[in-house]
Amino acid sequence: MKSFVKIPALALLILAAPAFADAFLLVAPALADAPISVTLKNHKFSPSVIKVKANQPSMIILSNDDDTADEFDSSSLKVEKVVPGHAKGNVRIRALAPGKYPFMGEYHAATAQGMVVAE
Repeated sequence: MKSFVKIPALALLILAAPAFADAFLLVAPALADAPISVTLKNHKFSPSVIKVKANQPSMIILSNDDDTADEFDSSSLKVEKVVPGHAKGNVRIRALAPGKYPFMGEYHAATAQGMVVAE
């Protein structure tokens, strides 16, 4: 007859957790540096040129100081983010190859223009 040792479920979970740590964690890519603050005011981005490290993801914190919403939009960055008036929004930028990537405020494209430069 075989003998089994009863191990409480919590003890088993504690022992097994290191082997499955990645499965239990939501892993987000590390950001290159501190988030980059950008302000939208009078339908213009400031700064309008944003420099990021190439091959590393970045985060833009967009403060919309206008009364109306606008959409941070860029087909080359593959990003669209609507930020209501007098609100903030986080725009995640994927790791980029060196180069220049234009963006705009879609609702006010004539004035809200900018460029991300990955170096």
